[in-house]
Formats: sequence, C-alpha cells, structure tokens
Amino acid sequence: MTDPSPPPDAGEIMTVVHEAVGGIELEPAEKREIWRFTQRELPYLWSQRTSYFILGSYRDPYIRRLRAVQNELTKQLGAYPFIMGDLLELPTDRLNTFDIMFSLLATYSDYIVGVFEKESGGEAPELGEIDDPPYFDKSYVFPRDCAWVTDENLDSPQHVIQAALEIAFTDDLSADDVQANVESLVDRAQESGLDIDEQEVWDVIDDRPDEDEEPATYSWVHLNKFRKFELHERCFPWTTEDELRTLVDELPSPTPRPEWEEREDQ
Repeated sequence: MTDPSPPPDAGEIMTVVHEAVGGIELEPAEKREIWRFTQRELPYLWSQRTSYFILGSYRDPYIRRLRAVQNELTKQLGAYPFIMGDLLELPTDRLNTFDIMFSLLATYSDYIVGVFEKESGGEAPELGEIDDPPYFDKSYVFPRDCAWVTDENLDSPQHVIQAALEIAFTDDLSADDVQANVESLVDRAQESGLDIDEQEVWDVIDDRPDEDEEPATYSWVHLNKFRKFELHERCFPWTTEDELRTLVDELPSPTPRPEWEEREDQ
C-alpha cells in the first residue's frame, strides 16, 4: 500500500492533532495513519454538503436513536450525517485515538448533534467537549426526559411527562397510586393553563415497559450543561423516538452555511 502524502492543509490538521495528544511528538508511522484517516474521511466534511457529527451511545437500544436522527437528516438534500463508529479507525496503540478522531471530526464538521439518554458512557465526556469553544457554537443537544431542576412549576408538556414518568417508575407505588397521582398531576397542569391531554401522558408511560426503560436521569453537572444549551436555544428535550425524529427539524437545514463559519471569516 502506498504511503499517504500530507494534504494541502496539513499544518492546520496537525495543529488540531497536537492539541488532541497534548503536544507529544508523533512517530512517522503514526503520522501516516493520521494522513490516511484524513484522506479517507475529511473530504466528506470539506465537500459542499452540510455535515452533521452525531454523538451518543453506541449500545443498544441507544444506537437506534442515533440511527433515527441520522436517517431523518439523510432525507434532506445536501446533508451528510455521520456517526464516528462507522468511520475508519486509527490503528495506533500508543496514541489516544478517540481524542484525535473526535477533534478532527468536530473541527471540520458543520454541526455537532448530541443525543443523550443517560449520564454514563462515552457520551458523557463528549458533552464536556462540546459545551465550550471551539465546538459550542456549532453544537445542539437532544437529552431524553430532561426537565430543569430549577423550574418549580409545570410550565411545559415536557415537565409534566417527566414528572409522570418518575411517578410511574417509583417502586413503592401501587398501580392505583400511580393512576391517581398521574391524573392529579395532569389536572393541576391543565388548571394552570397548560394544553396537555392525559392520554398522551399515558401513551408515553405505557411505551416504556416494552423496552424496560426507566426515565433517564442526569447528574447536576449534566443538567447545568444542558441548561447552557437551552439558554442558547439549542437544547431540545424529547421523550419518545417519534418526538426525537420530529425535533430533528429544529436543526439548521443543509442550505445555509453555519453562523460559526461566518464569524471565523470576519
């Protein structure tokens, strides 16, 4: 196999790589593998298509939701949605391969899309990477069952559904107690003027036991990071896969160029 040659913007790429590895000197074989990766994967990000780097857990059933987002984006003309697990790997034993691949893909993607359903696993450090520069301005998060702990009132359907799920999965409540508490919850929400139907709440609750999935829970740190995105109108909580598919429409379309790119050119 012919050794890959450095691309025209090799200097910029190596700056990203050196930051990812903490400035250590790379061995010649490691550089060749990095050039092979960049020649294979980065041209898709440099093309005229709009790229969406999708983050989240690769384990089942979570990977199904990543595929759902990917499939919805694929329907849009000019979109290139991808998951890092599908790409060529860097076969290096010494280097922190994930950091290199993540940094290159995040740097050259137009948008980063994080789908979160739990607080553990590889997606946890990914959230820590994208909530600050240089990736924050191009990132959007979709946390499941997320309602802000700072909110004292049931001021959105998402808050009501989240509260209902917590009631339904409380171990020491009987079926009758769950029924009564959920009905009372919906009544209070409706009395406060919230437009929500009790049946849609039960539909969400009834959908969970099929997959044996309790409501997603997050640490205080995770909630604060989600809150930061929410303040910038780039956080979209969801409960069901159908809702997640619908919320994909909130992402920037493939047509306009991203705002972060325009700011960098100024």
